This record gives sequence, structure tokens and C-alpha cells, in this order.
Amino acid sequence: MSLEKSVEAFAGFMVLLSVALTYFVHPAFVWLTVFVGANLFQQSFTGFCPAAMVMRKMGVRSEKELATGSAN
Repeated sequence: MSLEKSVEAFAGFMVLLSVALTYFVHPAFVWLTVFVGANLFQQSFTGFCPAAMVMRKMGVRSEKELATGSAN
């Protein structure tokens, strides 16, 4: 899976998790949903995403790297 798809999957998982926590545990978990949404919004403009940086260090490669077969 590419870095871009991994970030999308992680963000979707975090939104679903935060909605479940908000419903079943405590309403304040809605702020986790707000944080994930705000992070996605700012990432679309700046290109900065902490989750992508962590995934990159874990060895997840971008779509370009997968297409060209390059390691870095």
C-alpha cells in the first residue's frame, strides 16, 4: 500500500474510532474527530502530515516510489 493510501486509511480509521468513542465512552472524544479533520484540511494546503512522516520512517513508500521502483 502506498504512503498516500495509508494516510487516507489511517485518517478514516481515526474518524470512525473517534465517533465510536464519542458515542460509547464520552462526548468529549468529538474533539479527536475535529483534530483529524483539521489536520487533513491543513495537510491539503501545506503538504505537512505528521502521520505521513511516521509512516515514512516505518518504510512505507509513496506511489511515485512504488511506480519507479526506487527505495528513496
